[in-house]
Amino acid sequence: MKATRNSTILGLVLLFMSILTGSGLLAQTPAPPPPPGQVYGPNDTLIVPAFVYNGETLPARTLEYVYVTAPMPEAMRKRYAKWTRLRNAVYVTYPYARRAGAIINEINARLATLPNERARKQYLLSREKELKKEFTEPLTKLSVYQGRVLMKLINRQTGNNCYELVKEYKGGFTARFWQTVAFFFGSSLKQPYDVHNEDREIELIVLEVEKMYR
Repeated sequence: MKATRNSTILGLVLLFMSILTGSGLLAQTPAPPPPPGQVYGPNDTLIVPAFVYNGETLPARTLEYVYVTAPMPEAMRKRYAKWTRLRNAVYVTYPYARRAGAIINEINARLATLPNERARKQYLLSREKELKKEFTEPLTKLSVYQGRVLMKLINRQTGNNCYELVKEYKGGFTARFWQTVAFFFGSSLKQPYDVHNEDREIELIVLEVEKMYR
């Protein structure tokens, strides 16, 4: 009877100790010390990047880039295609316009020094052969659209439209003939260059080209 009672008391003591241990009322095994240079706070410490804003240090985090795409609207697609076509035409033709403008300005300066009409014609004939040799092959590869852009750029470089230039160098009949040819191709030798309105986009692209290849 006594042995049974002692066993019961021992069992109750062990049960009580296990309850105390599980609830943290008895001493627990101490946590391992933190690594060198790292200090734990009351509930441990989570190290994150931070930045100072208005004198207050705030946690910060750099998120990964997220790219959002959507189908381009039809109107924007057409606008972009039109701009790309114009930009390509300017990039192709601007070197020719720049070269032609320099030559035309040089010719005009030279003509002003010649004594008579015969000397002017001989000089123009010699320069015409030179220009045909330099420009005929590359210019025949241009499309009609690129040709229209080229005429505008020549006007930009010289201050004169192509009709005036042809009339000055080859006469009124030749100028009218090529104006008729240009008309059938949906173009005109008399195209103006309006940098503030109609041709503003061309001017922006030209400035881009000049900045890139200056």
